[in-house]
Amino acid sequence: MSGIVSGGALAEAARRLIGTPFRLHGRDPEIGLDCVGVLAAALTAIGQPARLPTGYTLRCRTVPDVAAVAARIGMAAAGGTPQAGDVLLVRTGPCQLHLAIAITADTIVHAHAGLRKVVLSALPADWPTIAHLRMTGPLPLESN
Repeated sequence: MSGIVSGGALAEAARRLIGTPFRLHGRDPEIGLDCVGVLAAALTAIGQPARLPTGYTLRCRTVPDVAAVAARIGMAAAGGTPQAGDVLLVRTGPCQLHLAIAITADTIVHAHAGLRKVVLSALPADWPTIAHLRMTGPLPLESN
């Protein structure tokens, strides 16, 4: 795929992952995905494979270098209301960060560890947004 890839394409790719099993560090939709894996699989589905962090735990005390990761996948910080295809880094609980892909301003696709699958759900109001990312245009050809 060449040229500009829209946030809408990323949102649709994420939608197609609904029902995929949950698996910590999962990167293969056939085996299972975690929240980072959902983003990686959705990017791959639109022709933009991206190397994303691995080796993390379910709980963490520090926020990763979001700007550096975002730049590698053709995204940058955004503000305002989430749009289709925006990526949200949210805090779901103490020491727990989570990625979700916006479908609408208040609906997300994400890997739900408790339900053990990728789901479409409302964006919980009690999940503060730590980072809000949006595609910046053509994604880099090299993400390694």
